[in-house]
Amino acid sequence: MTDWVSQLADDVIAESERRAPGKTIVCASGLSPSGPIHLGNLREVMTPHLVADEIRRRGLDCVHLLSWDDYDRFRKVPAGIDPSWAEHIGKPLTSVPAPPGSAYPNWAEHFKTPMISALARLGVTYRGISQTKQYTSGAYREQILHAMRERDRIDAVLARYRTKAKPKAKDADEAAALEGSGAAEEEAGYYPYKPYCTLCGRDLTTVTGYDDETTELAYTCECGFGETVRLATHDRGKLVWKVDWPMRWAYEGVVFEPSGVDHTSPGSSFEVGGHLVGEIFDGVQPIGPRYAFVGISGMAKMSSSKGGVPTAADALEIMEAPLLRWMYARRKPAQSFKVAFDQEIQRLYDEWDALERKVSEGQALPADQLAHARAVRTAEQPLAATERRVPYRMLASIVDVTTGDEEQTLRILRELDPAAPITDLAQVRPRLDKAQRWVTTQVPAEQRTTVRPEPDEELLSSLDAEQRESLRLLLDGLDAHWSLDGLTDLVYGVPKRQAGLPADAKATPELKAAQREFFVLVYTLLVGRDTGPRLPTLLLAVGADRVRKLLGA
Repeated sequence: MTDWVSQLADDVIAESERRAPGKTIVCASGLSPSGPIHLGNLREVMTPHLVADEIRRRGLDCVHLLSWDDYDRFRKVPAGIDPSWAEHIGKPLTSVPAPPGSAYPNWAEHFKTPMISALARLGVTYRGISQTKQYTSGAYREQILHAMRERDRIDAVLARYRTKAKPKAKDADEAAALEGSGAAEEEAGYYPYKPYCTLCGRDLTTVTGYDDETTELAYTCECGFGETVRLATHDRGKLVWKVDWPMRWAYEGVVFEPSGVDHTSPGSSFEVGGHLVGEIFDGVQPIGPRYAFVGISGMAKMSSSKGGVPTAADALEIMEAPLLRWMYARRKPAQSFKVAFDQEIQRLYDEWDALERKVSEGQALPADQLAHARAVRTAEQPLAATERRVPYRMLASIVDVTTGDEEQTLRILRELDPAAPITDLAQVRPRLDKAQRWVTTQVPAEQRTTVRPEPDEELLSSLDAEQRESLRLLLDGLDAHWSLDGLTDLVYGVPKRQAGLPADAKATPELKAAQREFFVLVYTLLVGRDTGPRLPTLLLAVGADRVRKLLGA
């Protein structure tokens, strides 16, 4: 059997053998903790994770490096943050205070920590690398000195992609964007290194001179400070992005790293880096696919710089880890998809449960079987799973009606299947907790289900003979049909009996209309509106005695 993960693993193994036979295979990804690390960013990690995991399943030594780009500059103050944080624009993310009220020591840790926790729950194993620690420890010192010596050659490579004069920046943030793209030209020439000011801590600096022999670098800052430092010992600065990325490819020996579509357009950092890694750093560009954006239901491309976008931690609040892994495993990297936070999550869970049944029965297609296997376990261990997989939509309906009351929830679950009753809520966790969290955080208040406290006497008194008969047939059958399957047969069967049809009669447009009319009547008498959770589930949730009371028995 083969799928996109297997095919990429084949390519990576072959490429690694060509470059460095017998050595550890290196897959890589990078994340910037400049804001919420959203579900689009998760694809940057899941793609190399799945490939590295497949390589390890084959018994080969493979490491997944995850670079935290926490030495990047703080670019802007997000909406909802005190405007006074503007004084930190230009500082490394690890030097910026965390948002107000945060328990973390700095801005980067505030956004890294939830992602670290989410990756652990997703079974993603990796070797984390803090770029702050790499740069400030001097780990890249030789690479920085080499890039400075080769600055004219780097500038020549970048010049191939300059089709027009560099636009003048309107402000410091825009200047940083230009800087990050590799356009670090100063009045004294081009320099691929940007120092952080010793006085104000920001990168609003201009290199005014550099001596290759002594490694003395002179700079001035917009704050008015200026100094000369020895780059051979100076560790408060970094290479600009278009030079930094290929330097790290060579330094780490990266064989595989995917890139977002925004990084792989003509003249992008990935294309330019492909030249710089070989011509300047004597390395080889990684292989790896472009990956498409990930959205959520009702939302297009997400941008973490704007805040308010769902993260992996948010998704794991309402769905089990294997389901979230499956969403990334089943789609090729070039295929976009959406993660559902609305009612669509119920359909998604139905699809997942159907796949699990097919896999257990040996009926799943090969690619689907592989995607499922990658979702439920890693090369090292299986992920936690719910013992009794009650449909998500049913659990959501139950906690909606019971408002999460555990005693009532267990009563209903016990009655779903009297032949094999659920006797402990632990049997339906963690799925039950995910469904409850979805109901309480994602379902609008006006869509929540509230059972009537008393019968609607006015409506009951206005019913015609046929409507009264339909309610009588339902109430008379409650005791004999008190299970999920039994109540399903009962509620769909009442209109059939009234029409003189057998229980196994096929649905016709007329029969469907009669069933819908009957359902609307029952919903209205129970919850005061014409729709709600699946009617058999609602009846179980309300309880036989209360159903009889509200339906006028």
